[in-house]
This record gives sequence, C-alpha cells and structure tokens, in this order.
Amino acid sequence: MSLEQLYWVLLAGALVLLAGVVGTRVARGAGLPSLLLFLALGVLLGEDGLGIEFDDAELARNVGTTALAVILVEGGLTTKWSDVRKLVAPAGILATVGVGVSLVVTAAGAHFLLGFDWQLALLLGAIVSSTDSAAVFSVLRVLPLPRRVAGLLEAESGFNDAPTVILVLLFSVTPLVFSPGHVVVSLGYELGVGALLGLGVGFLGAVVLPRIALPASGLYPLASFGLGFVAFAGSGAVHASGFIAAYLCGVVLANSGLPHRSATRSFAEGLAWLAQIGLFVLLGLLVTPTGLTVEIIPALVVGLVLLLLARPLAVVLSLIWFRVPLREQAFLSWAGLRGAVPIVLATFPVVQGVPNSQRLLDIVFVLVMVFTVVQGPSLRPLARWLGILPREATREVLVEAAPLDVLDAELLSMSVPPDSAMHAVTVRELRLPEPGVVTLIIRDRHTFVPSPETGIETGDELFIVTTVAQRQATENRLRAVSRRGRLAHWFGERGDPA
Repeated sequence: MSLEQLYWVLLAGALVLLAGVVGTRVARGAGLPSLLLFLALGVLLGEDGLGIEFDDAELARNVGTTALAVILVEGGLTTKWSDVRKLVAPAGILATVGVGVSLVVTAAGAHFLLGFDWQLALLLGAIVSSTDSAAVFSVLRVLPLPRRVAGLLEAESGFNDAPTVILVLLFSVTPLVFSPGHVVVSLGYELGVGALLGLGVGFLGAVVLPRIALPASGLYPLASFGLGFVAFAGSGAVHASGFIAAYLCGVVLANSGLPHRSATRSFAEGLAWLAQIGLFVLLGLLVTPTGLTVEIIPALVVGLVLLLLARPLAVVLSLIWFRVPLREQAFLSWAGLRGAVPIVLATFPVVQGVPNSQRLLDIVFVLVMVFTVVQGPSLRPLARWLGILPREATREVLVEAAPLDVLDAELLSMSVPPDSAMHAVTVRELRLPEPGVVTLIIRDRHTFVPSPETGIETGDELFIVTTVAQRQATENRLRAVSRRGRLAHWFGERGDPA
C-alpha cells in the first residue's frame, strides 16, 4: 500500500467512524441498539453496495474476538458491585443452566422443524443462546428499570459469553463426537480457571495501581485496560475462558477505589464504542445481502422458537429457586437481546471448515437484524405494561466530573514548608485573587474542606482552584505570604519568582 492509498483508507475509515457516532443518536431515539446501524453501514459498503469485497472469516473472527474482549472489559469497568452483588447466583445460573436449556430447545427446533443435521442444529443453538453484552449495555442502561432487573440482565450478559464460546468451539470439531462428560469437564475447567485468573489479575491491579504514582492521569485508564487484556490473553493462553476473565477483572478494578475512576470509565466507554463500530461494520461487510433472502424463513423459525419457547423456559428453570416475580421473569425472557456475539460466533465454524457453516452465518445475521428491530423498541412499553417501569419512574444519571479546561480553571497544589511564614495564617487572610479558592487541605494524612477561618499549618498540602487568567497572580500571592506572612504586601513582597 502506497502512502497515498493509506491516506484514502484512513479518510474512509474516519468518515465511517463519524457516521457511526452521529447515527447512534438516531438509533437510541428509536430504542434500538446501535449495532443495527453499524451492521447496515457495513452492508452498504459491501459488495452489493459500494463494492468493497470482504470474505475473510478468519480475520473477522480474530477482530471480533478482540473487540468482544474490549466490550467485556468495559462492561466490567462500568458495573457497580453494589448493583450485582446479590444477583451473582441467579445471573450465574442463567449464564450456564439457562444457556444449556436454550441451546437444547433451539437445536431441537432447528433439527425437527428445518431438517438441520444435529451438528448444525447444536451449533445454531449454541450461537444464539446467549444474550449480547453490547446490546444489553447500550439499550437497558437508558431505561429506568429496577436495579434488580437491569443488574441481572447486565451480569448475565457479562457471564454467558464464556460458556457459549466454549460450546461453539466444542461443536465445531469435525466429525462431531458428542460426550456430555467431556462438555462438563471442559466447561468447568475453562470457566473456573478463567474466573480465578480474572479475579487474581483484578485484585493484583487493585493493590498495585494505587501505590504507584504514574506521571499522567491518562495512564490509569490504559493500565486498567492493560490488566483486563492480561487476564483475557493469559486465560486464553492456558486454554481457559478469556471472556469471563476479562469481565471479572474489570469488575474488580472498577469497585476497588482506583484513582481517576471517572476518567477510566469515560475512556472505557469510548474504546468500547470504537470496538463496536469497527466490529459491526466488519461483520456487515462479511455477508452478501443477495444471499440472505433465502434464509429469511429459517431465521424467523429459529428466532420464534428462541424467543417464545427456549428463552422463557431457560428463564423459568434458572430462576425458579430465587423468588423472582413472574412479571420480571416475563420481561427477562423478552429482553434477551442478540447482537454482535452470535454473528462473531457464527464465524468460528466457518473458519473450522464445518460443512454448510456459511449458511449458519447468514441465518444468524438475519435473525439478529429482524429480532433486534422487534425486541428493542418494545422493551419500554412492555416494562410499563408489566408494571416494572412506572410512568413516574426516574433513572440514574451518571454525573461526570466537569473537566477543569471546560471551566477555564486549573487545580494547583502547594506544600507548606517548615520555615514558611504561612503558618497560622487563615484561609481568609490569604486573600487570593478572585475567583481563587482553597478547596481542600491534607494534614497528617487527613483530608478536610477548610472554612475561611481555618488556620494553615506547616506541612499542610493545599489544593487551590483558580482560573487560567489568574493563575500567575495566585501563585505570586501564595509565594508572598509564604515568605513574609499575612502582611507581605506591606513589606513590599509581591511573590515574584526567585
């Protein structure tokens, strides 16, 4: 590729990215996951649209796996432990037993209603049996659902990618030799070791990161994501589940009091959006629209079996011991959204060379597109009809720290040296240039907000907020008082730098 070609490729990529960013507003207003817009954009750019040819299923699988890891790390970093602590058990059952029930029922429907052989039927059941983390995180977090319902769906979508990937890989072996004992052992090893590695890396990062003073705040989000990928790749290297490791590592880091949590959360959300846009556009490029029409009926049949029979049965059998009200079970059954995960998983058997696996990819693509359009916009009215979402309900608003550059302000810190004349001077007597203010004092490892009459002591660490325009004057005043005390100006001391 020449340098000029590189510029054209980067220009096209930037335009696609901007189109995706702008389009998310339209999708959200319609109550749809943004994945539909991104998939449609990929189809538009493909060989039946603008003519870009792409049929590399292995590249799509590798990029998709990496993007899903990013999405799961972000899901963990934006999950509040207080919201899901009591839901780990039901979410874990939904992500394992529920996936198994959904797989069996969907596979039986594909085999007996559509005539699929058992390998393709089991693959199709495994591929579509899990809820999608990207779709759940993007749709449900804008609905004012009770925290129990939303937290259960979020935790389930974070957990169930791992067993689904394991099952798809097991069923992609040709010829298929099905052994229930082997499946149970493989699931136990991969989920158990992946969970232990994810928790271990997360706790290690929670201990180490607060104790290292990194030179820039932007390095903390990078370090958090780096730890998430250490858990993901390390687990994969020992043939354990990297997906469960990535999610659990993010949850531990997010709830351990790490510094710069707002910046980390914002960085994680931005990176996850970038991963989603790139992933969905790529998956849209992978399919040929003219070849999808023949799979509409099979996709509708499988989707209806999944939505009306497999998913409700999985929810009922998984939550029967947890006293979840029937109306919440009904909502959980309908809200099992599918998205990028099934389409990415459908590339696995294609790469493995499973006969007729390309047909699975087309069916899954149609199923995701059609049923996302059906389920997404209906979630809010369904929740209201079931009495889960009262009309007067409020929802949590994520309040982010206002960046100082937006306020045209700067945060200064100053340590009061042992011989400083600032000792015993009150905050009021500092007479900082307007609108400068001492916002915080750290004294003997204790932090407090000072009043105007608070006296300053040697050894104190002062934090001062001032505007950019008054920064120099504020620094001069602090130096002047430190040199000559509260009457510094009477002695002609203006705090000029030495």
